[in-house]
Amino acid sequence: MRVAAIDQGTTSTRAYVMQDGKAGCIICRRTHEQFYPKANRVEHDPLEILRHIGECLEAAGPVDAIGIDNQGESCMAWDSETLKPVSPIIVWQDQRTAHVIARLKSEGAEDLTRARAGLPLDAYFSASKLAWIVENLPEAQVLLKQNRLCLGTSDAYFLHHLTGRFVTDITTASRTSLMNLQTGTWDGELCALFNVPMECLPEILPSMGDFGMAKVNGKSIPVTASVVDQQAALYGHGCLKTGDAKITFGTGAFALAVTGATLHRAPKNGLLPTIAWQQTGAAPTYALEGGVTCAGSAVNWGRSLGLFTDFSQIGQFERPAASDRGLIFVPALAGLGCPHWDRSAAGMWLGLTLETTAADMMQAMLEGIAFRAAEVITALAQEITLADHITVDGGLSSNGYFCQFLADVLQKEIILPANPELTATGTALMAAGLTGATPMQALKTYSPHTKREAAIATFSDALSRTRDWQ
Repeated sequence: MRVAAIDQGTTSTRAYVMQDGKAGCIICRRTHEQFYPKANRVEHDPLEILRHIGECLEAAGPVDAIGIDNQGESCMAWDSETLKPVSPIIVWQDQRTAHVIARLKSEGAEDLTRARAGLPLDAYFSASKLAWIVENLPEAQVLLKQNRLCLGTSDAYFLHHLTGRFVTDITTASRTSLMNLQTGTWDGELCALFNVPMECLPEILPSMGDFGMAKVNGKSIPVTASVVDQQAALYGHGCLKTGDAKITFGTGAFALAVTGATLHRAPKNGLLPTIAWQQTGAAPTYALEGGVTCAGSAVNWGRSLGLFTDFSQIGQFERPAASDRGLIFVPALAGLGCPHWDRSAAGMWLGLTLETTAADMMQAMLEGIAFRAAEVITALAQEITLADHITVDGGLSSNGYFCQFLADVLQKEIILPANPELTATGTALMAAGLTGATPMQALKTYSPHTKREAAIATFSDALSRTRDWQ
């Protein structure tokens, strides 16, 4: 069976082809533009990404099934009749509705979102963004009166175009703050809280099943999987048992741990209960998630500042750990995610002196991202019994210094899989109806060498100084 996985991420869209469950390869990649129209706003052009999806599907050649993974919380609006977008894609990083979230928190609404959606109040999730579209875009208001307005996450728009069905999957719906996590359906009270008209939302389907037929190169191909990218990565890592955990280091860093059939709530540790996946006819598999808002994006920002030019320059360092020398970087460039959920925090270097070099600053940055990822794993370990190792993927996982430092901070083995395309692999496996057909092979294992309790305490102190800054 030959399947194509479309990996639609925050910065690019890629086609990955897998044959008979064996490791495949990326055969097409398209990068899309990032738009920053105002402070705290991040947008994508839905038509540009839709075009890229089409090009990737055409490049994949003849396939038996298609799977698509998506950005998760990024969302938009469009006309149900013409399928014309009436908004840009408002990206998960966008913070235009922070003032709305602050008001809802002050009114005590977070108890409802945690009880029904399992999520804290945060502009990161889709609900307040969808409400913003309805409240601020005249064309959306006209379509609403005409019963022609479609509101949804970006996957629903792409599926609507590809298959003619206005649908989303349960993992993506669980990231909106509008879905009841126990029933797997849109929640009337949540929709009323955010002023999102429920009749404008897509039908919720299991992650693996019938999403309709897509016309590719003149042939109709079934779309059999749709899933959030982080959940796809969890599946691709082979994390199928309760306690299995992975971290994906992309734009942000996202750790997920499988909790199986148990919906595990952990508000005191800032963790998010979520749907890992669901097969048609089966109960959902649940997970706990914790995210770091800036990981790869922080490193790319450092590069844009001229702190380094080539990634080989930050794979090893001559001097001892920056944190051992009192130099700390807190990667709160877009606030703090799990376990703090504090958008008032700002990114900071602490301990700079006249002797600090660009290499020192990047060394501290890598360590800061590792410290933040370790905070998330520590929070997970307080809730469930984790496996004795953590698997990692994403851009930063190829950095040997970073992975060794993470192993030291966590005092756990860090395993770098041989297959770097685990998000696309998970999507392809889901599309093919397979569960870990090929056992994960390790490219490299990092074992703890040094204990870093003092450095962890120093980082915690530094982090506390970044809060209430904005």
